[in-house]
Amino acid sequence: MSAIKETHFNLPGQSKFYKGKVRDVYTIENNFLVMVVTDRISAFDVVLPEPIPFKGQVLNQIAAKFLAATQDIVPNWVLDVPDPNVTIGKICDPFKVEMVIRGYLAGHAWREYQSGKRSVCGVSLPEGLKENDKLPVPIITPTTKASVGHDEDISREEILSRNIVSEEDYIQLEKYTRALFQRGTEMAADQGLILVDTKYEFGKADSKIHLIDEIHTPDSSRYFYKEGYEERQKNNEQQKQLSKEFVRKWLIDNGFQGKEDQLIPEMTPEFVKSISDRYIELYEQITGDKFIKHDHSNALKRVENNIIEAINRLS
Repeated sequence: MSAIKETHFNLPGQSKFYKGKVRDVYTIENNFLVMVVTDRISAFDVVLPEPIPFKGQVLNQIAAKFLAATQDIVPNWVLDVPDPNVTIGKICDPFKVEMVIRGYLAGHAWREYQSGKRSVCGVSLPEGLKENDKLPVPIITPTTKASVGHDEDISREEILSRNIVSEEDYIQLEKYTRALFQRGTEMAADQGLILVDTKYEFGKADSKIHLIDEIHTPDSSRYFYKEGYEERQKNNEQQKQLSKEFVRKWLIDNGFQGKEDQLIPEMTPEFVKSISDRYIELYEQITGDKFIKHDHSNALKRVENNIIEAINRLS
């Protein structure tokens, strides 16, 4: 299976280009952004060597659905979705924090808890919890948004004392984060899923806070299957989940956590296909829609043509 690993477009009015871990972002005449969601996959802040077919399409289309479904809560950056792998939107000045919210003790928070810590990002956790337990109330555990290297946990108090975000804006970010998580939880429940944890990114345009980037995708969120959740917890069994966590666990099991001198294990074609299948499964589960695989045989040309048409419409 072919995949979109990277793009090298020269678009009309292009003034900047930024290559992120997963996204290729083009600035058009300092007026709007073109975000191409590639099939690259990252874990532990490292881009893995093999792209995952259809992953970019899955992420972009899930994000588009949830961004459209939450416009009544907070304005967002989207202007157009001209291609399965592309979103075009407003340029926003991003806040230097990511708003992580957790309804269950899983992933990074569980690893911290398991190591003996009873506080994550300044938020206290009760004794006696086990992996994947539901938390008494959802907790917000922000991280710094690192331009290079690893994002780091940070507390609300540190964000305010270091003036990373003003208190007025931060209070609003927390309100938006809780409201978005509630909406995502309800939409997931309608599809037989539990939204375990997720993260949101915000920026400002025209002095107003906007939701930016992606939301409620398997790259930014973790989902459990609702059916059998209680029974699996009671029996101390692993939860059946749809997220990128299974990739992280595979890497950990094979001796890689993004640390110096660690080698990325070989990603066989079978393993790559299994990741692709998992992403498609999540798309169908969370949206309730059948996933339509767009032809990848000449994907780069398709993407470029659709972007140029959209630029002409928006300019």
